[in-house]
Amino acid sequence: MLALFLFIHIFRIMPKITYISHDGKKNTVEVPVGLTVMEGALQNNIQGIDADCGGSMACATCHVYVPENWYDKLEKVQDAEQDMLDMAYEPKKNSRLSCQIIISDQLDGLEVTTPIKQT
Repeated sequence: MLALFLFIHIFRIMPKITYISHDGKKNTVEVPVGLTVMEGALQNNIQGIDADCGGSMACATCHVYVPENWYDKLEKVQDAEQDMLDMAYEPKKNSRLSCQIIISDQLDGLEVTTPIKQT
């Protein structure tokens, strides 16, 4: 029984996140729990997420669109994030900063779409 526990713990399956570019290209990668969607993009060389401020929420260059079926599963947008989103390129009601979306097991299968450009 202990061997099975250790096997599951060591070889834990990471949540899969799909990054969709503005032109429809999809990249699905595994991102460790506790990282952000932005960090997952940077670590996997995903195009379209610039992350100029490195995740300190001082810009909007990690702006993504989250599908409606996933939006309510995320932590609520805080005022500081909304202020940054107001400066993003073509913000929509489903816009989020990917630096503020922390990966959890519940986000396995999350898809995010990048805008045509970051500002």
